[in-house]
Amino acid sequence: MNNIYDNEMKIEFLSKSNNEAFARIAVAAFIAQLDPTLEEIADIKTAVSEAVTNSIIHGYEERIGIIKLICKIRNKEVFIEISDSGKGIENIEMAKQPLFTTKANLERSGMGFTIMESFMDDVEVESVLGLGTKVTMKRKIKSNSQNEEFAIATIRREE
Repeated sequence: MNNIYDNEMKIEFLSKSNNEAFARIAVAAFIAQLDPTLEEIADIKTAVSEAVTNSIIHGYEERIGIIKLICKIRNKEVFIEISDSGKGIENIEMAKQPLFTTKANLERSGMGFTIMESFMDDVEVESVLGLGTKVTMKRKIKSNSQNEEFAIATIRREE
């Protein structure tokens, strides 16, 4: 992949649960320039939510750390990178299995990676124990005939 993008944004925020909604809204607002469908916005927001929640719940556990979010656009394709400097994932392949969770006591479903993979075109996970985890996702945005005002109104209607 070459490093020439049409647009790019980077933000960092604390691993607090109320920042999960902030991350979703930030990505949705950024990708609005591509005139995505409502379904595409919802899918991408859900995938971002899962990745950020994983960093908060699993990466940092009971402590506060920094989550980095990078979003890039190239030719109607969105690239999203969410990373933390948390404890890392011991076994990525096992963590990606549906229903696998290390936090059953918190009523975690173990579907985070499965959800990300079902809503995005590609999901890659890199992790080093004690150093953190990076989730890289991409999704091609189809052409949408709806106007930009409708997409922006949808973003503002965030839950």
